[in-house]
Amino acid sequence: MNQIDLQGRVAVVTGGAQGIGFATCERLLRSGASVVMWDIDGAKINEAKALLSELGPISGYVVELTSDAAVAATTAQTVKDLGRIDILVNNAGITGGNATTWELDPEVWRRVIEVNLIAPYLTCRAVTPHMIERGWGRIINIASVAGKEGNPNASHYSASKAGVIALTKSLAKEVATKGVLVNAITPAVARTAMFAQMTEAHIAYMLGKIPMGRFVEVEEIAAMVAWLASEDCSFTTGSVFDITGGRSTY
Repeated sequence: MNQIDLQGRVAVVTGGAQGIGFATCERLLRSGASVVMWDIDGAKINEAKALLSELGPISGYVVELTSDAAVAATTAQTVKDLGRIDILVNNAGITGGNATTWELDPEVWRRVIEVNLIAPYLTCRAVTPHMIERGWGRIINIASVAGKEGNPNASHYSASKAGVIALTKSLAKEVATKGVLVNAITPAVARTAMFAQMTEAHIAYMLGKIPMGRFVEVEEIAAMVAWLASEDCSFTTGSVFDITGGRSTY
């Protein structure tokens, strides 16, 4: 593993208790950061803390990320407890299942948008002013190749991730002179607990689109996050980093 220096940094990872979020927490800890998980599942937070505690300072808060009040309160508590927030990784997300656009239930559609797009907006809204005040920050939004290409039978998920890409680009321009860099990652599918929300046909469709013929590993995504969170990433903002095994070449 290549070493990224995040010594002394405080990182918040949403949905950090499992999947891509867990791998990201592990990589950031190994790079020297103090890590805070913001997650809806308290039991999973405790499990993750038990597994990761030997690597470095790891803590967690149970928070409903679609609630403005809850995100604001958790931001304030994190700053109080850790002193600051240097890095924000917006990772939490859901797929909402698979169906054609006209067959998807409107409430499911809305919930996917709330979790995948409104929540990152709320966390950015709460954390960005703190980063501006300190004159340094890194925000990394986990989008998806679905947001670039639009997956059939996943219009809600695709639309939400396209929104994350646009949010990234807009916010990056707003803070470009303030020491805060904002970038997005668009992975191909990784084998995580989210597979349980998708049909086998949809999983096979996504695998068939990847020229390398395999799913991305969560550790590969975490490695990209670590670099984007570091001082080595100093002149890149508003960018979308592809990690799809050759599916997207733009």
